[in-house]
Amino acid sequence: MDEFFVRLRQRKIVQWALTYAAAAFALIQVLDVVAQRFGWPEVLERSLIVALAIGFFIVLVLAWYHGERGAQRVTGTELLILALLLAIGGAGMWKFSASPATTAAAATGSAVVGGSATIPHKSIAVLPFTDLSPGHDQEYFSDGMAEEILGALAKIKDLKVAGRTSSFSFKGKNEDLRVIGKALAVAHVLEGSVRKQGDRVRVTAQLIQAEDGYHMWSETYDGDLKDVFELQERIARAIVGQLQVVLQGDQQQRLVPVATVNTEAYSLYLQASGIFSRREGPRLPEAIAELEQALKLDPKFARAHSRLAAIHAIEPIYTPSLSDTSLAAAEHEAALAIELDPTLAEPHATLALAYIQRGRYVDARIAVERALAVDPDDATTNLWAGINFTNSGYTTKGCALFDHALAIDPLLPNALLWRGIEYAYAGNVERAEVLLRRAADVGLAHVGVGLDLVYAMRGDKDEARKQLENGLRVLGAGMPADAPAVVAAGVYGDAAAHTRAVQYIDHFLSTRPQAVPGILTYSLLVLGENSRAVALLAQGPSTNDALFLHLVWSPAERPLRTLPEFKAYTKKSGLAELWDRFGEPDACRRIALGDYDCAITATAR
Repeated sequence: MDEFFVRLRQRKIVQWALTYAAAAFALIQVLDVVAQRFGWPEVLERSLIVALAIGFFIVLVLAWYHGERGAQRVTGTELLILALLLAIGGAGMWKFSASPATTAAAATGSAVVGGSATIPHKSIAVLPFTDLSPGHDQEYFSDGMAEEILGALAKIKDLKVAGRTSSFSFKGKNEDLRVIGKALAVAHVLEGSVRKQGDRVRVTAQLIQAEDGYHMWSETYDGDLKDVFELQERIARAIVGQLQVVLQGDQQQRLVPVATVNTEAYSLYLQASGIFSRREGPRLPEAIAELEQALKLDPKFARAHSRLAAIHAIEPIYTPSLSDTSLAAAEHEAALAIELDPTLAEPHATLALAYIQRGRYVDARIAVERALAVDPDDATTNLWAGINFTNSGYTTKGCALFDHALAIDPLLPNALLWRGIEYAYAGNVERAEVLLRRAADVGLAHVGVGLDLVYAMRGDKDEARKQLENGLRVLGAGMPADAPAVVAAGVYGDAAAHTRAVQYIDHFLSTRPQAVPGILTYSLLVLGENSRAVALLAQGPSTNDALFLHLVWSPAERPLRTLPEFKAYTKKSGLAELWDRFGEPDACRRIALGDYDCAITATAR
């Protein structure tokens, strides 16, 4: 033992260890400061710490062999020890970097919500501004101001901005800012108020650190309605300055584009956009009338054309009898918007939505890819693109788009629903339940068409029936009021209830409805009536194909995809043409052009 300690002193092991430890500690402190300033991901910092820890043992090996004689040559034993240390350390770092704790956000997209994901310093949520107008009747205007600023900031490359739906979900709740910051994974929150009286506008905005409530900046801006875009520009630039974000390209000159020079047209646009954002189906005609009036005042108002197209595209979901007229109008208005402003992603996404409802799969895919090229980080574009891919059989790509939409807008209700359903199809009931309950918490009325899967997988058929009935009641446009209850009972009840549900659907179809409600095909699929479902599919698009097409690609529907009638449907509908052009979907393999075997069980979601 005495000889061992003599060797330790001779080779200066303790000095080497203390020197390395001190240097590593200092380096970690510097890295922590730099990482906070530049918003580095936490996994990078942790990986560097693990690397330094591995380096400590390597230093001890070098000290043992070289602490006494720095000129000593490296021996085979020394190389073997160093190689083993590097191999063990590399394996440990790989396991660490691939663990669920460090990849949850990337794998699920929405894992940042309420979780422990690293919050970058350059990140912000823009909360809806408070309406302080004398009549308290300008809420649409105050919301619109906040949304415009949010949209401008979201286009800045070096700044993370929580999506509109997530930020606006805290409206009127007086929630603790620390809770908001953690829920949306942002370091800062912008609050504000708007007082509009006649043509005069006063906007007050304040930037707050979410972690401790510290007010970093506050300012009041006064102007006329004609100055509204300048007010938004000044606020956006003040925030950029406070967060020390570097602007690039055209953003150095302008952040908030001047959408229109007509203040009344802009006001009408904001009112219609509020109805659209809240998906108030009964009020869609009112929103359409407001946008049409706005376009009479300013025919070159591209965003009004775009929003009018989007409203027309979703109109058939609420009023099936208007399907053909609405979709034609959506395509017309979207084309005008693109011609006026090629930088808008919304009209391309709207065209895809309209095309898919007409069964024009190739045209829809082209429009989707254009929308993503124009704005790859728009939450709604990613959601609609995800629906497009999922419904045409590309479920893996669809799930990735849902994940990206949720990374941008963590509380986007429909994205939570779609991703939760795909998790349920893949058998991941825990993750499915988290997302679907979150969708319910943020008020998605038809979340029952996903939650029923969770309850069924847990063996609670009574609650599954209730959830499915509630979801179908919201989505059952064009069907009698008792249809949801009959169908839900048929799915989760006994054989007699199943028979009644099928007879009910057959009777309704015998009345030859002008437009086939999407709920009918969905109902036949969940009832297991595969042949009837394929026959209905073959008749052409329903009023809401998005309601059921994703179900066709679930593992449970493999028997349906083996039917000869299904192969004929893929050719007639245009799906086979889509696959010929863009490649095989997840559950199919190509036999020849236009001929696909779709009996594969694809569960990687």
